[in-house]
Amino acid sequence: MNLTIELEQEDDGRWIAEVVDLPGVLAYGQSREDAMARVKALALRVLADRLEQGENATELDHVAFLAA
Repeated sequence: MNLTIELEQEDDGRWIAEVVDLPGVLAYGQSREDAMARVKALALRVLADRLEQGENATELDHVAFLAA
């Protein structure tokens, strides 16, 4: 499963990162790297919850993050 991350800098200087393949998975950070780390951690939590619930188990054998 390849997950695409989109990054954008807000007017106030913060960065927002969003995993476009997982609706609602977005995070702010003070830097680009901070936002990336936070959104990856959130995405992995969402995927772990899905795995525990038995959803899409075969798709989760391999997970990679791609910056858009």
